[in-house]
Amino acid sequence: MATASSEPRINDRIRAREVRLVAPDGSQVGIKPLPEALAMARDLGLDLVEVADKAIPPVCRIMDYGKYKYEAAQRAKESRRKSTNVVVKEMKYRPKIGQADFETKTRQIERFLSEGHKVKVTIMFRGREMQHPELGKRILDDVAEHVAHLARVEVYPKLDGRNMTMVLAPDKRAQAAAERKRAAVPANRDDNGDSAAATAVKPAVTESEPSA
Repeated sequence: MATASSEPRINDRIRAREVRLVAPDGSQVGIKPLPEALAMARDLGLDLVEVADKAIPPVCRIMDYGKYKYEAAQRAKESRRKSTNVVVKEMKYRPKIGQADFETKTRQIERFLSEGHKVKVTIMFRGREMQHPELGKRILDDVAEHVAHLARVEVYPKLDGRNMTMVLAPDKRAQAAAERKRAAVPANRDDNGDSAAATAVKPAVTESEPSA
């Protein structure tokens, strides 16, 4: 049974008369008397660690327990670091957003996603705009389409009071596929050998108009 600190019993703290022994490489040694298992661990300059105290007999493994604890602590630290680095950014649009503003905001979303952040996209309705939620839905669909090479929709568009929201999350598979596609297809060139200009994709948005 684990101690109060939830650490396993090791070496002379083990109480069983015999143990099912596991070698340092993970191979099964078999059932051994505790003194023999302890002697084998000492001969290797390692520890005998009780890894399954509920088994009959308990399972013990020969290992460097100090190294094991250090590596476990490092893995936990790295896991905490990654989880705390995931930030949810927010980008706000209006139902009657202009083309240039749409493109600027969407490029910013692409930057957030490429940095590993999630993005909450919010459509802000005012006044009688609430009578036309389909305008907001169309903009969110356009945003999702523009960033499909970087992200997936984690939370689909939904009304939240006077806003409509959607959450995008980085998609490593989509990013890898887009990277492979870029690497496989050479840039188009005109007859003079110059790179042809990319054709802009126009989203389904309107030019800026005064709000109702």
